[in-house]
Amino acid sequence: MRRLFGAGSAPVDWLVVGLGNPGERYARTPHNVGFAVADELARRWELPRAKQRYAGLFTDGRTGPGGPRVAVLWPQTYMNEIDLPFGEVRTRVGGGLAGHNGLKSLRRGLGSPDFVRVRVGVGRPDSSDPEIVSAHVLGRWREPAQDVQALVESAADAAERIVLGDASP
Repeated sequence: MRRLFGAGSAPVDWLVVGLGNPGERYARTPHNVGFAVADELARRWELPRAKQRYAGLFTDGRTGPGGPRVAVLWPQTYMNEIDLPFGEVRTRVGGGLAGHNGLKSLRRGLGSPDFVRVRVGVGRPDSSDPEIVSAHVLGRWREPAQDVQALVESAADAAERIVLGDASP
């Protein structure tokens, strides 16, 4: 297994990668829900401010006193989106890549598709028209802000349970 080293050159136990696209155009959109979940985990774990590293924004530390060493990465490259109904959170190990550029990149980097995933549902329009789908994931949330925040917290809860050993995917 490949080891990832944090800023202090100590190996980390977990790498959390929040998938999204860089730039203000994508901020606060369903497409970047992975970034929002990574933000929430870094906040909960009181990690230092992220710095440029590994072609993204990177921070590391512990989940708490004596807790596992974690790193959080917000890649600053572009990706596609996964489809799940809004509000649904699923965890699993491995699985297909379904044309998802972010997952393809992780597989290349890790050398295997067998990594833990926390999938976050942002919903999908009733159309398969690429322009309508794109407008849905790249547009502002249609759901109330409190529902979006609840979704982000639920996904962060799922990731945190896995990292802390309280649940398996």
